[in-house]
Amino acid sequence: MSGMRRFCLSLLFSIALLPAGNWPQWRGPSLDGVSDEKGLPERWSTEQNVTWKLTLPGRSGATPIIWGETIFLNVADGDDLQLWAVDRTGGAVKWKKKIAGGNFKINKQNMSSPSPVTDGKSVFVMTGTGIFKAYDFSGTELWSRNIQKDYGAFGLNWGYASSPLLWNDLLYVQVLHGMKTDDPSYILKIDPKSGKTLVRVERPTDAIVESPDSYTTPAVWTSGKQTEIIITGGDVVTGHDPATLKELWRANVLNPQSNPMNRIIASPVVRDGLIYAPTRVRPLTALRPGGKGDVTKSHVVWQNPNGPDVPTPVTDGKYLYITNDRGILWCLDAKTGQEVYGGKRIRPAIYSSSPVLADGKLYVTNEEGLVTVIQAGPEFKVISENDMKDYTLSSPAVSDGQLFLRTAGFLYCIGKRTARR
Repeated sequence: MSGMRRFCLSLLFSIALLPAGNWPQWRGPSLDGVSDEKGLPERWSTEQNVTWKLTLPGRSGATPIIWGETIFLNVADGDDLQLWAVDRTGGAVKWKKKIAGGNFKINKQNMSSPSPVTDGKSVFVMTGTGIFKAYDFSGTELWSRNIQKDYGAFGLNWGYASSPLLWNDLLYVQVLHGMKTDDPSYILKIDPKSGKTLVRVERPTDAIVESPDSYTTPAVWTSGKQTEIIITGGDVVTGHDPATLKELWRANVLNPQSNPMNRIIASPVVRDGLIYAPTRVRPLTALRPGGKGDVTKSHVVWQNPNGPDVPTPVTDGKYLYITNDRGILWCLDAKTGQEVYGGKRIRPAIYSSSPVLADGKLYVTNEEGLVTVIQAGPEFKVISENDMKDYTLSSPAVSDGQLFLRTAGFLYCIGKRTARR
């Protein structure tokens, strides 16, 4: 065998054994809650098919973030807000760093709700108190910001909960508020190396009372050389130039009834050239990106009255799956909005976690910790119900053939780890 041939075979073999996937942000590698991994677990319990579990000090809405051999968690431990780095192989804590004090509870959430984000070298973590920090993978603090000190107190009725967006080596942070402040809403572009603000733009709205408040996370649409940062809240959907944050277009579709209490929780989803913009249940709107000015009439593709309130929808581009807060599931044609099936009751409970779509299955979690695995596609079929027996707000994460589920009391690693084939 020639040296070149041996080298090529060795390279191919090495590539074949690379880990299948990281989960670097709240909605995963493609920012939409979809994973292309195969062979994921279908059945488990708090003891069966559990690779390991790690004790946690309490609840959080933040999703586990995974890169290689490390899992990052935004953790509330009493008064302290902490970033944990966890060994993904055995579940041991590598290090804990105090981000800030001043944690407090408000309704079901606390100040650890934003999920961290990572580029594989650094990890960036925001708190509901406005402290924004960067660490390297060894736990060394790289920089620290106080967003409220820089730009004024957050004025959301239920506390700040938006996760940062990391895109093209830049950080984007939205602060959309108005219930408890007269200060304007705004969007930041931040340098991940220094933590300094590169651009700040205000985002005006005519929304009143609680309707300016948005707990969503920005999304991204890209096509060729064109990219837009998608923001929802304050009654409107807007598309922004990622370089300047200039508003390119807006669609006034989130609050057709002018409800003064129309805060937005479920985030926008972008897939196959469409933006899916939830509001406070109705209407769920599908829009075309790439417009200019007011696109309310020109860019709406379809609307459906059966949108979610809290759980963000998920789609593979063919079917759009919507879980509402009461555990009722709809499947729509993603392109037309036509109902494929609807009104299917999963299990009576409150649902806040966002569903994940992977391996031909939909993973849906309720606040009581029951994870229902549903067959993806045009037929509603429950594959299994898996009871974690603990309060759960966090959405699942998928990496290397395993599920990572966060309850109030534990972080679970479910299933056997696989490699890319």
